[in-house]
Amino acid sequence: MMTPETIKSLIEAGLPGARVEVRGDGHHFEAVVSSASFVGKSRIQQHQLVYATLGDRMREQIHALSLKTVLPE
Repeated sequence: MMTPETIKSLIEAGLPGARVEVRGDGHHFEAVVSSASFVGKSRIQQHQLVYATLGDRMREQIHALSLKTVLPE
């Protein structure tokens, strides 16, 4: 089963330096991700970067992910 901690680790590994917060119940998750990698990218491109860090897990293990991406302060 996927955990919020696992999702957080995967995103941080794929987006070094990102600040990541993940909550969830094992099936439905909410994530807030802040990364310098988002600068100059559209919201869709930012989300695609995060989804790429999760790969096939988005289809196979994560049933729902509410994602908010923000630029670093």
